Amino acid sequence: MPAEHELDALVNLLSQARKPLILMGRVSRDPADWGRRVALAERLQAKVLTDLRVGAAFPTDHPLHAAKPVLLFAGAGAEVLREADLVISLDWIDVAGAISAAWGKGATPPIVHVSVDQHLHRGWSMDHQGLPKTVMHWLADPDQTVAMLLAKTASVPKHSTAWSAPVTGFEPLAAPQNVPLNVRDLARCMRHELQLSHPCLIRLPLGWSAEHYPIQDPLNYLGSDGGGTIGAGPGMAVGAALALRDHHPDRLPVAVLGDGDFMMGNQAIWTAVRYGIPLLVVVCNNRSFYNDEIHQERVAMQRKRPVQNKRIGMHIGGPLIDLAAIGRAQGAHGIGPVTTGTALAQALQDGIARVRQGQVVV
Repeated sequence: MPAEHELDALVNLLSQARKPLILMGRVSRDPADWGRRVALAERLQAKVLTDLRVGAAFPTDHPLHAAKPVLLFAGAGAEVLREADLVISLDWIDVAGAISAAWGKGATPPIVHVSVDQHLHRGWSMDHQGLPKTVMHWLADPDQTVAMLLAKTASVPKHSTAWSAPVTGFEPLAAPQNVPLNVRDLARCMRHELQLSHPCLIRLPLGWSAEHYPIQDPLNYLGSDGGGTIGAGPGMAVGAALALRDHHPDRLPVAVLGDGDFMMGNQAIWTAVRYGIPLLVVVCNNRSFYNDEIHQERVAMQRKRPVQNKRIGMHIGGPLIDLAAIGRAQGAHGIGPVTTGTALAQALQDGIARVRQGQVVV
């Protein structure tokens, strides 16, 4: 935990800041810690950004949540970061990358980084990445730090009108339409159908439309893998569903996977069926190993080669793969393919009912 004089120095910075920003990264799933993070942001009138690479850290439909959860800093998230006059990082995964995306090599406001990443050296630590230029870098638990800051900041003045960055709202729930689907429609439909089912989103795909699906409690979303790997999703889904079955049986375990991710690790579905681990897997089928298409495109541009070749070896089509049949072949209940909002709503309703009965549904 930080020393008292360090906390006093940060409180002094906060008393002068008119646009404080908190980057909420790897933090606790304890509901009490969640409540303290919300209370601190409200007390300081600090804007908050969250990260899709890690689990739920702050309610994304809260007025202080300044932009949709980020995967890579761009657009509204970068604009909010640029506008801040003090940045507090609570174990944000790549602070240096965020700084570079927002300011490049330009001057930055004071940055305070609270992290225990050094303790991950036997795992996949981030100390090999760029080091952020900070005014304070604390080897401390983020949630212990939040609790101590709450006790210290009762007298810090609020500057509620200083921020000009717009607050991202969530559109009203709408009934699904009988039109072709995209990821935005999927997010909206899932929000509509899952709202009463106490869902836990175990994993989400690269192109997830986070602005259409609010995260509202610590177990609403569990995060992603640390390295952006393809094929990790099904195994993560089954492992998390096992933990939810044994410790949070009221939760509906839902994994939204890309088709490439599902195909590379789908044998984990058999494990879920074999050991009676309820799970709903929704496969977003864009018929591509799209994560690598992005890489191919960037390399093609750097080497001045035809960008249109990026799909060679990455496109999954001709013949199309029956992904639901892969689930059925391993004992799961398979639904689909689903191509319209109306059919998706019906499929989700069926899937939710079956998972509540203890089944695995793809």
